[in-house]
Amino acid sequence: MTIFEEAVCFATEAHQGMRRKSEPKPYIIHPLEVAVIAATMTDDEEILAAAVLHDTVEDTGTMISDIKNKFGQRVAKLVWSETEDKLDYLPAEATWMMRKEESLKVLKDTDDKAVKMVWLSDKLANMRSFYRQWRVVGNDLWNDFNQKDPKMQAWYYRTLTAYLADLKEFDAWQELNQLVNTVFKEAD
Repeated sequence: MTIFEEAVCFATEAHQGMRRKSEPKPYIIHPLEVAVIAATMTDDEEILAAAVLHDTVEDTGTMISDIKNKFGQRVAKLVWSETEDKLDYLPAEATWMMRKEESLKVLKDTDDKAVKMVWLSDKLANMRSFYRQWRVVGNDLWNDFNQKDPKMQAWYYRTLTAYLADLKEFDAWQELNQLVNTVFKEAD
């Protein structure tokens, strides 16, 4: 089995029984979509493995050491770059801004294109989901999230799109930029 195939199996098991808060589909569909998006930019199997594993540490009982031991230092670094400290000792709504600022700092401070590819892939998958919902319910879609203010969501997605602009030659970045502009046009 390749490292990517092992990562798909690992992520499928780690996310078993989970659903995304915004969609009733099995959770694993999101990491698989993230990997498919990454595959439009690279054939590097470590990046693809990190793409499919990107939520395992943040959202399951998986430890970053588990990723490092099974998939190596580089994959662990890529997964860790997008793993938020959820600050579980505080209400999620109260920590949203702090968590987003910390994660954006990681993205702003990196020159690693692999890190940016994983981020771009995840955020594009999120924006596709948001767009589908937004077309049906408008800004009410944010009522299911910790940050309910569309202006704050717009700030976050516009900032990360700007930080990912060195990938603008890829269709994935262009699609992300277009979706951000469409979904958040009323938030400006």
